Amino acid sequence: MSDTLHSAAQAALDTVIDPWNGASLKPALRTVALDQGRLSVELVLGYPSAGLASELLPAVQAALATLPGVQSVQVKLSHAIVAHAVQQGVQAVPGVKNVIAVGSGKGGVGKSTTAVNLALALAREGASVALLDADVYGPSLPTMLGVTDKPRLVEGDQRRIAPLIGHGVQCMSIGFLIDPDAPMVWRGPMATQALEQLIRDTAWQDVDYLVVDLPPGTGDIQLTLAQRVPVSGAIIVTTPQDIALLDAVKGLKMFEKVKVPILGIVENMSTHICSQCGHEEHIFGAGGGGRMAEKYGVPLLGSLPLDVHIREQADGGQPTVAADPDGPIARAYREIALRAAASLARRGKDYARHFPKITVVND
Repeated sequence: MSDTLHSAAQAALDTVIDPWNGASLKPALRTVALDQGRLSVELVLGYPSAGLASELLPAVQAALATLPGVQSVQVKLSHAIVAHAVQQGVQAVPGVKNVIAVGSGKGGVGKSTTAVNLALALAREGASVALLDADVYGPSLPTMLGVTDKPRLVEGDQRRIAPLIGHGVQCMSIGFLIDPDAPMVWRGPMATQALEQLIRDTAWQDVDYLVVDLPPGTGDIQLTLAQRVPVSGAIIVTTPQDIALLDAVKGLKMFEKVKVPILGIVENMSTHICSQCGHEEHIFGAGGGGRMAEKYGVPLLGSLPLDVHIREQADGGQPTVAADPDGPIARAYREIALRAAASLARRGKDYARHFPKITVVND
């Protein structure tokens, strides 16, 4: 009876499409039970789902209510985030399941602001999230998160530092370790070594997603991350402007060459919203991100406006998702974050980290 019921529930859920990844909810079914007409099911998603009950449950309940003998339906919705496949031959980061790189190829497109707000959006959906500022020359994370504390060494481990916390997100940046006015006059090898130390010498705590805010371009920092750090996926931020798109394509191609999957493209500054009258205008062109996504076969995760409040909130240490979590712009960040996480959830798991270490002993 239980096998028959489980199969019937799977068939019913196969007709319900997850709006965030475009697949059916059939694989999410974990348990099902029927007791005197009351059907109880448990669904487990592979991406954070704290705010999804009101969006998913009505369709789920309607589909399951059609099963024979069912008078009422109770659904428990939760999530379980696992480590996903990465480049071959790279060592896992302790305490981190997935690394998501946010790059642009070009400066001035709002990449850092986007990375911070996407991280906060994932955290609001119930994920354990960390942020790494990989721009050792121009760190912006301390200002955007409003964090002024200095990191401390982990008690009992003088080689590792504890991440700071900003708006519920673990974070690390070279900006926490130096004087705010001190320039980082470093050659490439010093910068890449600093990046590796920031990633591996930080005591990350049970992180589902480590969001890495990359500096502009495709230089030493980007190559170090792609070749030595296990990256589960990358997000490309661009504006609709043709010049920005040219550089964004270079960033996309770089990740493709090193076998890092592209989770999608974010079109920032898609439209300008006048702070006085609310008029909306495509001052940087229209549809560039969508055309790029279609040309290279990757998802367009969403579009964001050029709005003065985004800049003001980031400069004030209160990013939009934290300052106005229920506002329309925060909802746009949330939708982008969910699409990216759902896209990652559909990719293969990282089974390599579960293999035991093999030690050869010569007697």
